[in-house]
Amino acid sequence: MTRMTETHTPQHTNPLTEFDGHIRFITGLPYGLQHVLAMFVANLAPIFLVTSAAHMNADQSAQLVQSALLMAGLGTLLQLYPIWRFGSRLPIVTGISFTYVAAITAIVATHGYGTAVGAIIIGGVLEALLGLTAAWWRTFIPTIVPALVVTSIGLSLLPVAAQSFGGGTNSHDFGSWKNILLASITLIICIAFQVLARGFVKQLSVLAGLIGGYILALCLHAVDFSPFQHLTVFSVPHFLPFTPRFDAGAIVSLCVLYLVSAIEVTGDTTVLARVGLNRDPTNREVSGSIAGDGVISLASGLFGCLPLTSFAQNIGLVRMTKVVNRRVIASGAGILIISAFVPAIAAAFNSIPQAVMGGCTVVMFGSVLLAGFQMIAQAGFSERNVLISSLSLTMGVGFTQAPALFAHAPALVRQVFAGNPVAGVFIIALVLSLILPRSEKTSRSKTH
Repeated sequence: MTRMTETHTPQHTNPLTEFDGHIRFITGLPYGLQHVLAMFVANLAPIFLVTSAAHMNADQSAQLVQSALLMAGLGTLLQLYPIWRFGSRLPIVTGISFTYVAAITAIVATHGYGTAVGAIIIGGVLEALLGLTAAWWRTFIPTIVPALVVTSIGLSLLPVAAQSFGGGTNSHDFGSWKNILLASITLIICIAFQVLARGFVKQLSVLAGLIGGYILALCLHAVDFSPFQHLTVFSVPHFLPFTPRFDAGAIVSLCVLYLVSAIEVTGDTTVLARVGLNRDPTNREVSGSIAGDGVISLASGLFGCLPLTSFAQNIGLVRMTKVVNRRVIASGAGILIISAFVPAIAAAFNSIPQAVMGGCTVVMFGSVLLAGFQMIAQAGFSERNVLISSLSLTMGVGFTQAPALFAHAPALVRQVFAGNPVAGVFIIALVLSLILPRSEKTSRSKTH
């Protein structure tokens, strides 16, 4: 009898790897913090690019940073705890998207920031509608298309990781021995934790790398403390800090990108469900993730900020650590929301050197690319899929490496495709999948 009892005694599972696993708040907080640190700098980088192009003063820039943190936290909570059909109920972390930066910068230079805000609001409504109708239009998109979109996301992240590894874009000491040392030591710490640590600690490899790299940066006097100067103790994000203006050209430009973002979110959701939950996402989850992005982007526009989307950085983190617990990621969302009201917290996160972030993102971004390869393999290497893949990746990604190709193209085409490989890959893959004939063998197998 005793042996029988021992045989059937359930084994203890790791609550971190279960979406609804029960875990104490204080136990899960470091893992939530890890998710915040993985996306924090990338969440704010688009803000700095746009505020610079719009020639905003320090106060206006600070307002947008607050709004970005608030929206990222609320967007993450919406994905974790859906409201009606908005939100996926998946461990998605949202943040400000780089997809829109080039187009918004162009709109700001020509029409002013208020016109960009108006287009962001209208585009958010469009993406929400795309999410609510996703079950219908997804049937027209073959599986190879989102697989290639995810692959292009991974490829587009590689230069970002390299730039961070060297110290950050436009850094005065890019590629210096100090930056390379910081990034390399951070990477070594991440790998060491991933390989040598056991139990729950193993899943804190990125946080360990960031802490170790930050301490080394302090020793090398590589931490910039200027963000801590002239900070207020408490500040409230502003509703409608810029008056929205609605211009047809700006709206069309951003709406095209919202369509691309919807496909990108489809791919992100698919990868996240596979690497984090070991299954494919349901139609409801994909629909909710897109609709949730649309609603939070609409809200972001009302707070004068940029559109949001699911963050590939955090998908890479899930792949590395397998941490998908909803309470854990919600604690990270709480940290983002608190940071929006307490500028000192945001300044502390923002003081992490880019080289330290680069040491961690090298591993995470590579895993997103690998997930794309796996999706292509699952779609199959038929002659048709190989042709679609080779052309869409070569042209969609390759042409963005030679932006002069778009010099004589219409402004809308330049805004959408010149610096955005994801958009090019999606359009080319979709068009080819619609016009290339299916083989007789494939058609027969589908009928049976």
